[in-house]
Amino acid sequence: MSSNEGTVYMLRNRATEGSDDWVSPEPAGDVIADAVLEATDLDADDIDGLDTYVDSESLRAVVGERSTESLTFAVEGHDVTITADGEISVDG
Repeated sequence: MSSNEGTVYMLRNRATEGSDDWVSPEPAGDVIADAVLEATDLDADDIDGLDTYVDSESLRAVVGERSTESLTFAVEGHDVTITADGEISVDG
């Protein structure tokens, strides 16, 4: 999910089928930073803003327009891959 201009948004922790949990889009930078922090020994202070690591148009092509299947980029020495269905993987 994404906006047409500016910040790219993603869904975090998609609700499971049959769940009453609300799901709301969040800035992609927050979702990706949290995934990196969970998968590595980095601290929040170690990670710069998302635009330091990836172009917003490339990210939008994957999570917004879904015109690209996946995108891989490096964040502080760790490869981060995002797929068109919103899955994020980080090499720990």
